[in-house]
Amino acid sequence: MTDKFFKIMGLIGFTTFNTINLQAAEEVVTEKSFWASMSIEEQLTLIVGLTALIVILAALWTLDKSVKVVARELRKDYFKAQGFDLEAMEAEDAKKKAAQPSFWERLNNQLTDAVPISQEEKILSLHSYDGIRELDNKLPPWWVGLFYGTIVFAVVYISHYHVLGTGALQQEEFQISMAKAAEEKKAYLAKVANLVDENNVTLLTDKSTLSKGETIYTANCVACHGVYGEGGVGPNFADQYWIHGGDIKDIFKTIKYGVPAQGMIAWQAQLKPAEMQAVASYIYQFEGTNPPNPKAPQGEIFIREGGESVPDSTNVEAVDSTLQTRLMDN
Repeated sequence: MTDKFFKIMGLIGFTTFNTINLQAAEEVVTEKSFWASMSIEEQLTLIVGLTALIVILAALWTLDKSVKVVARELRKDYFKAQGFDLEAMEAEDAKKKAAQPSFWERLNNQLTDAVPISQEEKILSLHSYDGIRELDNKLPPWWVGLFYGTIVFAVVYISHYHVLGTGALQQEEFQISMAKAAEEKKAYLAKVANLVDENNVTLLTDKSTLSKGETIYTANCVACHGVYGEGGVGPNFADQYWIHGGDIKDIFKTIKYGVPAQGMIAWQAQLKPAEMQAVASYIYQFEGTNPPNPKAPQGEIFIREGGESVPDSTNVEAVDSTLQTRLMDN
């Protein structure tokens, strides 16, 4: 029973190991582990089931030991009633037990299928090389089992990936990994975008950012600065004159902290850093345009980096097409 117990436990361990390996291969496709895909109730059920299995096996092992003890006592009582010499019998049993190999010796024999040295003449090969003869030992059972295991694994692998098509091949895994990396990059950039401040803000000229900036400008800035940046209650953005500086960092800072003394609120409580960068980049593009009814210049002439206060053709083209259309119509 003891040997059977260890064989059963070994079979359970082998099955569990292979299940984990197959599940690891599936994780590339599902992007979610077997354990994580289960609900709390299912996880508890699995844990309770495995615990119950272990308890049952331990109970069977204990029961086997108990039955053997009871059987041994019954055997003693029987032989005693029959008038046998129990001491002589126990001595004989002890002698036989001592002659039996230990657990580790039996385990080694099962794993290697080794033949005792005293019986090696039975497996001597018939051929001889210069008087040297070989032992015809069998392959170790563990090695044979592993070899057959690789064959089974190969069949399962080919069926899983190439016949049934239930697993992702390398090209699919690559595409899944790239898509996942793109999502992680997008999340990272979104996180980094909200770390922008007046010290590291940069001018953005891509259409999506300028479109976002236009939306924010239309919703919050038009009332004071005009649709085309021509000015109103607030200053004109289209000329070269700036009260608080016309660099992208200056514009961002003015939006962030506002100018309470002149009626402009601080927008840092209502807009995220990325949103303030977008609207600052949109406002930056107004300089050098020709809006209708521009407000008189305020502040001082600000020469932007590079010695030019008017955006180059690239930046002009980067202004939202809707704004360009409005300016041409006027």
